[in-house]
Amino acid sequence: MADLSQDLVLTESRTMRAQTADRVDVLDKVKALSLLPDGIHATTEIVASFYGVGIEAIKSLVKDHRAELTENDYRVLRGADFREFAGSQEDLANAFDSKARSVALFTRRTILNVGQLLTESEVARQVRTYLLDVEELATPEQKATAIEKAAEAEAQLRAIEVLARIDGNTSYARSISRHIAARMLGEEPEIDPADVTITCDEYLTEKGVATSDLGSARTRLGRAVAALYRARHNREPQKIKRPIHGVHREVAVYTRRDIDLFDKAWAEVGRHYSVQTIISGSAA
Repeated sequence: MADLSQDLVLTESRTMRAQTADRVDVLDKVKALSLLPDGIHATTEIVASFYGVGIEAIKSLVKDHRAELTENDYRVLRGADFREFAGSQEDLANAFDSKARSVALFTRRTILNVGQLLTESEVARQVRTYLLDVEELATPEQKATAIEKAAEAEAQLRAIEVLARIDGNTSYARSISRHIAARMLGEEPEIDPADVTITCDEYLTEKGVATSDLGSARTRLGRAVAALYRARHNREPQKIKRPIHGVHREVAVYTRRDIDLFDKAWAEVGRHYSVQTIISGSAA
């Protein structure tokens, strides 16, 4: 079985996943795959059963990687499209609940893509083991380079996980770890929008607070948000160094999972400041 650093080659590298996207034969080497009566498609329930995980795990993965899965034939049929598909064959019509009004469809290519990404499944790990066969995946030099990069990413990820356990700020650590793993593999990081970081300065800039008021507003907002954060999470917010007026200072950094805390604090703090209306696009 592939070790963790080898697993990262696929789970964190979209380029490497694309390189193995056509090797759907691997699925049958791991486990017998059942499909709908048309012999082409599978439902979310079928995919979950194949990988030995819950339906919600597949739905969550689809939510996080929908664009990539769509490129690999994932689609959802609703209304007339669903009725036409279900009625195209008698056996298909019997495959769906009579109350169903839509269906998510996976082809073998999509199912393989799920296996490249799904981390909490022994079957998925076995799929990746076959895909990472040195002779078929790449030249020895390419493989060695990919694994070396993945090993570096793994080391950094482990260090971040330790820090996260120490200070408890798991969402911030998750965001940073995704950046590191992707960069190590030469990829653009795929990040949950909720894990994108934000500081008080960035929030105030988005609100259109005048530059002359930033210093005062930053202090007031920072204290209010930090207090709300401590009340919610029972810990201090993560701090990193950022340049402020030419000097690197420690500032609290949050993720957009806690954007409601900013909004709540701003409802009180904002009344002391005037803001500029920010208009997207060209001026009228």
